Amino acid sequence: MIGKGVRTNMKKTANSLKRPDGDKRMAVLRLELDYELATLYEAMMENDEEKKKECKRRLEKLRQELMRLQV
Repeated sequence: MIGKGVRTNMKKTANSLKRPDGDKRMAVLRLELDYELATLYEAMMENDEEKKKECKRRLEKLRQELMRLQV
């Protein structure tokens, strides 16, 4: 299970790395994807349907942004 402190630190790290530069943004996106996948796994283990839907929605947004940056 991911603790709230870990989540906060991951979000702070991701936010501090956000820059207009595409390469840096891609690195941040990878961190965000890893975080959301871990959160989705946690939701699956808890059988939390609402949390799973929210994670999948965020993962889709991150995927779309990553695809735009890779073009």
